[in-house]
Amino acid sequence: MTLKPLHVAVLMGGWSAERPVSLSSGEGVAKALESRGHRVTRIDMDRDVAARLAETKADVIFNALHGVPGEDGTVQGMMDLMGLTYTHSGLATSVIAIDKQLTKQALVPHGIPMPGGHIVASESLFTADPLPRPYVLKPVNEGSSVGVAIVTAEGNYGNPIARDSVGPWQDFPELLAEPYIRGRELTTAVLGDEALLVTELRPKSGFYDFDAKYTDGMTEHVCPADIPAEISEACKAIALRAHQLLGCNGASRADFRWDDNLGVEGLFLLEVNTQPGMTPLSLVPEQAAKLGIDYATLVETIVEEALNRAGGHKDG
Repeated sequence: MTLKPLHVAVLMGGWSAERPVSLSSGEGVAKALESRGHRVTRIDMDRDVAARLAETKADVIFNALHGVPGEDGTVQGMMDLMGLTYTHSGLATSVIAIDKQLTKQALVPHGIPMPGGHIVASESLFTADPLPRPYVLKPVNEGSSVGVAIVTAEGNYGNPIARDSVGPWQDFPELLAEPYIRGRELTTAVLGDEALLVTELRPKSGFYDFDAKYTDGMTEHVCPADIPAEISEACKAIALRAHQLLGCNGASRADFRWDDNLGVEGLFLLEVNTQPGMTPLSLVPEQAAKLGIDYATLVETIVEEALNRAGGHKDG
């Protein structure tokens, strides 16, 4: 693959809880593109982002934003209106995939295994549990395990949950309550029309929360995962099918819980990330590298896919 020299605007930062991760992703992408001879304009998103994108007149926008509003369809809709070419998924896909309940409604009818559960008002948690313990509470439309709480019988949140205990109920009026799935944390990257590998994530303590994801040394990545072949193949098949059903473009990442006492019946898709991290600790670059795809080639592959969808600009 050879791309002609391009002018790429790397859109990063923003004001979501994942701003630091986005800045790290964006800087990595920018340096990789520059190493391949492309001209790069770095844009740290603020409220004037539309004007700044218009002034830049880039050939393509690399969307390195994470969380709201860069991953939920808001920025995608703005770029669609402006007629811009950008990487990763479009408006409708982004709206659905950022919302864990909408994702279930889109995927479960097609046979994708996902945990049960329902949306609850945070205020109701201080009266009674929405599910038998242990269960999980998470924001409906945040990524990177932002605001996830595991409520156990022996936990320190109280029973019922105490109003003054620290948890996502203090920040979000509604939460998604799901049964807790014991077992192992697995993730599979999809690039274009191919599922890459399966990584097992082993946090050194606690569970795979935001800090464990983005703090060096807090989580062991086992890639490829030391799991039965049927589980690996199931992860890859489900990840690719979910990518296709949701209409994802570029790269996505599917996160799973696997109850290893139950075989393939214990595998559940938790969510699909339409703009997975591109930081030094991120899982998509790690899986690509294991398959011989270096970081700069991965970035260029994502850019090329965006250009092809927009109608070309590729030199063979």
